[in-house]
Amino acid sequence: MTEYEAISFKSGLHHSGSAVRVKTPSKNAIVAPLFDQLMNPMTAKSPRKILVTSALPYANGSLHLGHLLEQVQTDIWVRFQKSRGHHCLYVCADDAHGTAIMLTAEKLGISAEQQIEIVKEEHERDSAGFLIGFDNFHTTHSEENRFWCETVYQSLKDNDHIASRTITQAFDPEKQLFLADRFIKGICPRCKTADQYGDNCEACGATYSPMELLNPVSAISGAKPIEKESKHFFFKLPEFEAMLKQWLASDTLQSQVANKLKEWTEVGLQEWDISRDAPYFGFEIPGEPDKFFYVWLDAPIGYIASFQNYCDRTGHDFDAYWQLGTDTELYHFIGKDIINFHGLFWPAMLQSSGLRTPTALYAHGFLTVNGTKMSKSRGTFIKASTYLKHLDAEYLRYYFAAKLSASIDDIDLNLEDFVQRVNSDVVGKVVNIASRCAGFLRKQFDNQLSDHCAEEDLVKSFIARGDAIADLYEQREFNKAIREIIALADQANQYIDEKKPWSLAKESGTEEQVHAVCSVGINLFRVLMTYLKPVLPAMADKSEAFLNCSLNWTDLEAPLTGHPLSTFEPLITRIDVKQVEAMIEDSKESQAAEASTAVAASKTKPPSETINFDDFAKIDLRIAEIVAAEHVEGADKLLRLTLSLGEGGDPSGNRQVLAGIKSAYQPDELVGKLTVMVANLAPRKMRFGVSEGMVLAAGPGEKELFLLEPHTGAKPGMQVK
Repeated sequence: MTEYEAISFKSGLHHSGSAVRVKTPSKNAIVAPLFDQLMNPMTAKSPRKILVTSALPYANGSLHLGHLLEQVQTDIWVRFQKSRGHHCLYVCADDAHGTAIMLTAEKLGISAEQQIEIVKEEHERDSAGFLIGFDNFHTTHSEENRFWCETVYQSLKDNDHIASRTITQAFDPEKQLFLADRFIKGICPRCKTADQYGDNCEACGATYSPMELLNPVSAISGAKPIEKESKHFFFKLPEFEAMLKQWLASDTLQSQVANKLKEWTEVGLQEWDISRDAPYFGFEIPGEPDKFFYVWLDAPIGYIASFQNYCDRTGHDFDAYWQLGTDTELYHFIGKDIINFHGLFWPAMLQSSGLRTPTALYAHGFLTVNGTKMSKSRGTFIKASTYLKHLDAEYLRYYFAAKLSASIDDIDLNLEDFVQRVNSDVVGKVVNIASRCAGFLRKQFDNQLSDHCAEEDLVKSFIARGDAIADLYEQREFNKAIREIIALADQANQYIDEKKPWSLAKESGTEEQVHAVCSVGINLFRVLMTYLKPVLPAMADKSEAFLNCSLNWTDLEAPLTGHPLSTFEPLITRIDVKQVEAMIEDSKESQAAEASTAVAASKTKPPSETINFDDFAKIDLRIAEIVAAEHVEGADKLLRLTLSLGEGGDPSGNRQVLAGIKSAYQPDELVGKLTVMVANLAPRKMRFGVSEGMVLAAGPGEKELFLLEPHTGAKPGMQVK
């Protein structure tokens, strides 16, 4: 049993003997009812147990506002459920495998593992900047994911749902790798537009196979692709036609989505390719050398693996959420661009593996900026980090909420409307209620609310709207919920305008009236901020500090009376148009600048987490002599080094190490040099061969890269202490 199998053994997976496995139905088993566990969420009497997942961002680039549309939508829904007293968990991960990641790492002169680690740190930082409250954020390049990929694959294989056959693909003869459609460019065969990718033409919309392009070239090397055969593995999706028709006829999918996916079943489902050929950064298929799980298999398993990681850390019951027959709820938020996969392949794969299917899939549309697709030249391709440099995250959270609905329609970030709406609604209406009342309460009444609520019916009418607003949140009709809340804010401001506490305060003997009016205003503000807490969590935290109470739906029973307040502090400021203009200018960056930024990120990576001495002591650093060095054919950054640890230093003989130092050294100048290597690093299978260790170098990269060399007197094989 492997270390991870032992961990999973404890988590409640079905097992037999010493081999951990998922219990799967037989090939000819009747499809289990998929929707028996569906419940009416709004009539549930006890706290619900909910697991929420959202699409995995690809670990090959920065998050942009399109990514944040999904994360914010999901986060609002999760925070709402928690505010209602339900047990709701939100897990996600980085999609960390694929050819693109391998190529990016090669370009940067770092390992793929380093590349995905750098990007993961950036993704987690940016998501946190937008107040996304993940309960767990993991990576598909993990032992949990490897375990579940192999387990699910074996289940599919045991159930005879895996086929294999030889296919013909485009192949780059220089880079020695098979090319996905997006890595082939050429002239459109229909309209003759140049520089089009190998699946469709952006100019005329024509679709074609990559080899139909005129003068096709590899986007990686510029070489002309050739056709080459290889063995691939497929998931037998057509065998799940009956199950999927039942699935599509349920309420699990939005009607727009279900109707679109029904077209796939009507024309006939196709087998789904789940494999890729070496070289590839991912997990090798068990028993199939140089064949790897394609991301379409290991990415959706990332949701399962991330939750497995969470359960192993916290002691939660994995089976209670993912096994058949559970009474928990499982929801997935996804962009409409990959709904075909999540709405067909994924549920079929889960069903064959003996795992439960989602309670519902929630698809959403794309994000446009000022009515058009995000554009680098116009500065409207806005990265999450660029936005956060200039603007408060809650501005965007509120604007998204004000536009989002349960449909899959695209939404537009109109920057002029964005400024106006946030300033008007959040600052001019909601915050205005508190700021207008707080000053009088502090100066005249020692931050104490009145002992009696002068407008109890008014406050209770606000509280009574909570169920209707909750219904809208539950249905993901956030825009309608926001309209309801802002209508109440207008009503609250109207009340304050009619009572005019600023005028009353100038008259003698009206202290009690002023106290009453301002206390009512603060109570109305409390209710509104409770409803807005899922959207504006940071502002809600500041409001809780001011109000000296929590803001949860479950606490809204009656007005606060005789209640002490803290001194009011600004909750949020108005957006200055100049901030938006600065963000746009900052976003006008070229591809070259983006590449430089990526390199800089790798150069300036801060020190890693503190480890204890026992962990460090496991690393065996040795002096090694470079006895041979040569270029690696096809590699832009690598040299192949032959290292000697001296007599008796390594019983197995010399080590072969692939080192990304080609930009700074010529092979002939390295021979005879002493350097420092990690001698006990497990051999790693890389694109250009196996690397049996690692040499240490310092510097930002390119020409400024310096191989570590010991002082005179050091001998090969000596341990570095």
